[in-house]
Amino acid sequence: MAASKPVEPQSGSSLPRWQLALLIGTPIVLGVGAVYLWNRSKTKDSPGKRNGERTTPEGSASPAGWMVRDGVGDSQSPLDRAQGAKNKGNKYFKAGKYEQAIQCYTEAIGLCPRDNQTDLSTFYQNRAAAYEQQMMWTEVVQDCTQAVEMNPRYIKALFRRAKALERLDNKKECLEDVTAVCILEAFQNQQSMLLADKVLKLLGKEKAKDKYKNRDPLMPSPQFIKSYFSSFTDDIISQPLQKGEKKDEDKDNEGEAAEVTESSGYLKAKQYMEEENYDKIISECTKEVESGGRYTAEALLLRATFYLLIGNATGAQPDLDRVINMEDANIKLRANALIKRGSMYMQQQQPMMSTQDFNMAAEIDTRNADVYHHRGQLKILLDQVEEAVGDFDECILLRPDSALAQAQKCFALYRQAYTGNSQSQVQTAMDGFEDVIRRFPKCAEGYALYAQALTDQQQFGKADQMYNKCIDLEPDNATTYVHKGLLQLQWKQDLDLGLDLISKAIEIDNKCDFAYETMGTIEVQRGNLDKAIDMFNKAINLAKSEMEMAHLYSLCDAAYAQTEVARKYGLKPPTL
Repeated sequence: MAASKPVEPQSGSSLPRWQLALLIGTPIVLGVGAVYLWNRSKTKDSPGKRNGERTTPEGSASPAGWMVRDGVGDSQSPLDRAQGAKNKGNKYFKAGKYEQAIQCYTEAIGLCPRDNQTDLSTFYQNRAAAYEQQMMWTEVVQDCTQAVEMNPRYIKALFRRAKALERLDNKKECLEDVTAVCILEAFQNQQSMLLADKVLKLLGKEKAKDKYKNRDPLMPSPQFIKSYFSSFTDDIISQPLQKGEKKDEDKDNEGEAAEVTESSGYLKAKQYMEEENYDKIISECTKEVESGGRYTAEALLLRATFYLLIGNATGAQPDLDRVINMEDANIKLRANALIKRGSMYMQQQQPMMSTQDFNMAAEIDTRNADVYHHRGQLKILLDQVEEAVGDFDECILLRPDSALAQAQKCFALYRQAYTGNSQSQVQTAMDGFEDVIRRFPKCAEGYALYAQALTDQQQFGKADQMYNKCIDLEPDNATTYVHKGLLQLQWKQDLDLGLDLISKAIEIDNKCDFAYETMGTIEVQRGNLDKAIDMFNKAINLAKSEMEMAHLYSLCDAAYAQTEVARKYGLKPPTL
């Protein structure tokens, strides 16, 4: 389950990253993104609110405001009479008599002078509240629109319209309204935040489903591909070709012994791998499979791997299924296919099927270190840290020289200690990182994960040193530059240096979706929404899974909603 970004658990206290794209001016946090509601004060619900929900009309329901004694009512102004009708409507509303309430609010609207815009907007909003109780969503939208036109920053009317628009399946305009509400309320109301999150996720999924299905396959950068294969140690197909041809029975688990000149699509594909000519690998593997050559199982697995790398899970699964069901195939091939199918299921948010595949891989190849290493990563994603540590321990037992497993075990222990607020265990994990980088000084991942932990502990200077070590070891790793850039923003509030480093990442690897996503998020914080949208769209075109694409669409839609809110209502949160 190699990844270009650090793994994050599915559960926990952190909030979706779209909220970082909406909330402006908060500190940027390295790694998992900015979480801005950690210490949000919890206020008691006021009368008429349940969990932040607005249900009541505005104004007093006392009959004193609308009762007219003989000889007195004639002297009342039109506005007084309108207020009286509204108050009567409020009384009916609270009694659950919504038809009568609507009649009273309609009377108030008719009586109110047109130049009393604030009062008139209240009357429309109150009638909308009554329509809402009767689930008359079109009428709710119409009345709230009238209210907002007279009072563009009318939170109750905006939020009520947003809820009605959601019911009418108008997600785009719903998002714009709820975005305006979030900004006006300084992101302090849980109900509006939850609605925004819900709508963004729905929009993201809808757009990603269509886009991902029709996207052109895109080969990742050579650096990403090499990083992916380096996460496997028992993967036959990633081993280099050996010189000289041997018989099948003389092949060992460390690589295929065959001459490159042999007429084999698979062997040609392996040669293209060594030459980093990745675009030709799938076609050569197809030749091997269609000819029924002796490397059919290997070709199927290699083709499936590159289908996964270009984001074509539909093409990959049949090949993986075939290899898994080949009982006479090398057990390492079958286990590797199970690992990759399990990782694919996890990307598709099918954790039970993913777990089944990893468990099956462990059953058929009990001494395969890759199974435990990648299952450990799965357990971190599922927030099952103790089980993850156990898998990493098993991997280390089988391969004591596995620096990556050692580093990821430390990171798992750190996450457990950090979320459990155990300072002594945090220190133990940090000491473990020190031991890993001492014993494996050439493991860039060890420095990178340690840097993330150091940043959490606000040891920024040392974290910066760790990222410098990463860059020395892997100068072409774009992701490291992104993390280092984020560190500069959090540590020194050095926006220029942070952006320069992220731009450097894009210069190194113009297919680094993480760099574009991060750049887009920063541009939102700077108030450069058009540029942010451009960055998010570039990241969307590079997304390696439908789930990742849906998340990126959420970020992009959040930024676009802000541009519309700024245009319509002049609402712009403070920028960096």
